[in-house]
Amino acid sequence: MDLCMIRWSVVVFVSWCRAAPVSESVGVSVGAPHSVQRGHAATLPCWLNPPQSAEDLEVRWYRDHFDVPVMLYKAKKFETGSQEASYVGRVSFGLKDTTSGGLKSGDVSLKLDNVTIKDAGDYTCYASSFQEYDSSTVNLRVTETGRSPLLSFVWKEDNMVNVSCESEGWYPRPELQWSDQTQDLTHNSVVHSEVTSGLYSVHSWLLAPGSSDVSCSIGLPNMVAKEARMHIRKTPEKESSTGGWVAFGILLIIALAVLGALYYRKRGKKSTECSKENEPLLSNEPTALSAARKFYENIKLEDTGNEYLKIKGNILRDASVGNFQDGESVPCLTAIKGTTGFSEGQHYWEVSLGKEGAGLKKSWWIGVTSVTENLQKNRLSPNTSNHFWFLSSSEDTLQFSTEPPVSLPVQSRPKTVGVLLDCAKGNLSFYDVEKNRLIGSFITSFKEKVFPFFNPGKGDAAPMEILHKLEQSSDKENAVDLEGGEAISQSTA
Repeated sequence: MDLCMIRWSVVVFVSWCRAAPVSESVGVSVGAPHSVQRGHAATLPCWLNPPQSAEDLEVRWYRDHFDVPVMLYKAKKFETGSQEASYVGRVSFGLKDTTSGGLKSGDVSLKLDNVTIKDAGDYTCYASSFQEYDSSTVNLRVTETGRSPLLSFVWKEDNMVNVSCESEGWYPRPELQWSDQTQDLTHNSVVHSEVTSGLYSVHSWLLAPGSSDVSCSIGLPNMVAKEARMHIRKTPEKESSTGGWVAFGILLIIALAVLGALYYRKRGKKSTECSKENEPLLSNEPTALSAARKFYENIKLEDTGNEYLKIKGNILRDASVGNFQDGESVPCLTAIKGTTGFSEGQHYWEVSLGKEGAGLKKSWWIGVTSVTENLQKNRLSPNTSNHFWFLSSSEDTLQFSTEPPVSLPVQSRPKTVGVLLDCAKGNLSFYDVEKNRLIGSFITSFKEKVFPFFNPGKGDAAPMEILHKLEQSSDKENAVDLEGGEAISQSTA
């Protein structure tokens, strides 16, 4: 009798010890759908309810197949034998909030590193003890913000313009909206295309009047959209002269929410000369600044004894001679060319547009021209129709020398402008060097040799300096690195 009582007591004690780590029931709770940008880390919150230690439980995260888990924790260790291959090395336990005590407090949240597009979808959090189990599902949303919109335009009949807007690199499918200064505009169509990476591109067209201020915004729900804006003006007195000029392309990339992009590329084979077919085609593959700087040229100025300019080495100022016959506008009288012309290859140079104490220049021209005669004697309007391709600055805008002109508002003026002439692609690109960002590009047909072209404006205290790459020395202590930016001279003259 006494022996039976002792045996019964032992059985009760053992059963009580095995059930001690968890409560009689295991409940699982999860957080709201979670959104994360591609490439970042995501934490999907999941916890036990009522709170209890999860150290002795089996915790399994899975998607479509229970037996092929995203993560499996069992017998106080992680098991990888059956783990889905794409998650190996990317998963661990995370914390649902900053006050969480981790596994000891029942927090079994999943942390997923380097999130990809394929990771988007539902995840099931499963926890089990010796007696109970429970599960719940949480959704992971993955986003990717694409490039700033690229705008191009083609003149149509009856003074109308067909404007195209395009961008790529989005997930999920982005929303696109056209507008002018006052209202949303009705567009012809929006086309989404999926590429092999799973990202989306979007393209739309709009027919607008010849004098228009239109913008195209692209974005994802509940996120700030990216916007490109185009100011199109057709100059009446130039209509007859521009009608016979061959079409050209222009790209203009504008910063988030303020600036946009215009960029044309033509079809046809590559050429070793600066000459290409002139069928405009939108493109979004600008040359990177780091690659462009490998073709650095030390541009020397053609000193023609211009009385309207002060030239000291590679530094330019207007000579402040008094009244200019061009009135208030920046004249060709203060323009100057480089001594060397180019008809093949790639060539890059940089121009500083300010000086400490004098501030940044407000009025300037930087580009190329195929005009060979003395620029001071040139009486033609300096634009693409007359063989001048340049970026200019005025009080409140940057402008391309297109015909008609294309301009954009300025919030932050470039301190240094980099210029890349790529003859093989027929591409003339302008960069904001400090921000490592493309400002815009011309794609055109250079029939003749082109020369670097500069204009420091007038009545501006800040100088324009054509920056030179310092020669590398055989002495290691004096060696310079162009990529690091130390190879550019900074004159204090």
